[in-house]
Amino acid sequence: MEELKLTQGFWTKEDFNVFSIDGLDNRMSALQNRIQPKFGVIGEHIATFLSSHGTGEFYPHIAKHARRTVNPPKDSWVAFAPAKRGYKALPHFQVGLWGTHLFIILAVIYENPDKKGIAERLSKNSNVLLSLPEDFVISGDHMKPEAEYIHEIGIEGIESLLERLKTVKKAELVIGKHLSTDVATTLSETEFLVLVEKTINDLYPLYDVIIG
Repeated sequence: MEELKLTQGFWTKEDFNVFSIDGLDNRMSALQNRIQPKFGVIGEHIATFLSSHGTGEFYPHIAKHARRTVNPPKDSWVAFAPAKRGYKALPHFQVGLWGTHLFIILAVIYENPDKKGIAERLSKNSNVLLSLPEDFVISGDHMKPEAEYIHEIGIEGIESLLERLKTVKKAELVIGKHLSTDVATTLSETEFLVLVEKTINDLYPLYDVIIG
């Protein structure tokens, strides 16, 4: 009788442990061998999914961390934007990992030249932010793993982050969903991709406001 195999999750604890590996070369090697092939799978699937929304063709961009010479990366991601060459100056979606959790987010980072306009549009349409699911989080800095629940900070917290986005050069806006390593490692590839699609669908009305 054939032995029943336990279903392997798409993500494993070893994937998240990559960010505990000492040394730039060793960690980059593990990222390239373990994580980036999975980002490749997600990239192909989700770029096609996003392109089907009809606001232009989206392209995947896997983080290469190429400018690093000393400090190993503390997180990594695949980003999606309607541009072939770069994504940082555009509002973009990201799927990625810290050592502690996985994230599926919509990001406006400091390279974006239209942060003031984006903040103003979001201020006028704050209901779009407040109507996101209760487990969605928000942050003003994509370089930090921490984020707050939108429903907990409420309209005052949102306005404070938007004011900062408008006036502070390095301010950012990151919104989406975090999954603990325990939850992320239980999902099969199909389950995970379905979750990414659902999260992006929830974020899409917000993306429409952001791009105006």
